[in-house]
Formats: sequence, C-alpha cells, structure tokens
Amino acid sequence: MAGLLETLVMPRVSALPSASLPPLASVRFSQFRGLKQLPTRSSAKLSTTRTLSRGASRIVCEAQDTAVGVAAVTDPDWQSLVLESDLPVLVEFWAPWCGPCRMIHPVIDKLAKDYSGKLKCFKVNTDDCSTIATQYGIRSIPTVIIFKNGEKKEAVIGAVPESTLTTCIEKYL
Repeated sequence: MAGLLETLVMPRVSALPSASLPPLASVRFSQFRGLKQLPTRSSAKLSTTRTLSRGASRIVCEAQDTAVGVAAVTDPDWQSLVLESDLPVLVEFWAPWCGPCRMIHPVIDKLAKDYSGKLKCFKVNTDDCSTIATQYGIRSIPTVIIFKNGEKKEAVIGAVPESTLTTCIEKYL
C-alpha cells in the first residue's frame, strides 16, 4: 500500500559545521524512492498555522513533477487531439494537488509507451480546463476516459491498477 508524504519538516542541526552538510536541493533519500529535500524560505507558512523556522527544509515527493510524461490537452486542442483522433484516446483528468492522481501518473505514462502507435494518451488538468471536465461530468479525480471516434466509451474513476486500465483499453483497440 502506497502512502503519501506531503511535507516533513527537518530543521538543520546547528552543531554540525555547515561544510559537512550537502546542498539541500541535491539531497536524496536512498531508502525512500522518490523523495527529495528542498530548502524553505524563512518564515514559510505551512497549510496549518505552524511556521517553518529559518534554515529548515522540506522533504517532498518527486512524483509532483511526473505529469510531464504524457502531453497535456487544453480547451483549444480538445477537438483536434481527442475528438477527431483516428486512434482511440485515453484521457486522464487530474489536478496537481491530488495525491491519487500523482500515484496514477506513472501508470498512465507506462501505458502511453506500451500502446504507442495504437492509442493516444493525454492529461487534462481540471483546474486549468474546467470546461472540459464539466462537459464530461468529472466529479472525482483521477478519472480516466477512453474515447473512440470522438465518443466517450468508458470511464474509470480513482487510482486503479494498471491491469484495470489495460482491460479497458484492449476493448477499443
């Protein structure tokens, strides 16, 4: 079972000489894949009422940046890229703040590679393209919709296993 680590505050140890500390932006945690340490600005506010002290750092999940593997589609491109496609199209509706969306990004990226030439894959950021999300009744994210010949064929809601999406895709190839 995967867990989500949003923010973990790690104050710097002032007793250690600063030369012995690696630069914060390059710290990686080998025992925890996908985590990195970022410096914080002094007095940075957390989502709660706590404030980070000067010299503190954050440990964040690198999966926040994985949405770049599959191309994004926006309102102006929707018709030409999705509805007029000669191949079936898989579209993931997601948002940057959504934990389950970040969990499913690598699965969508893998499917895009596995079905290259047979299936087109796109991502729609529901915060940026709310018109498309509203048009297709997206109420929960992540939602994956498969289109064929410009028609919505099937929708899968939630962070589901790769096998579930593969079964859906195979029906429309």
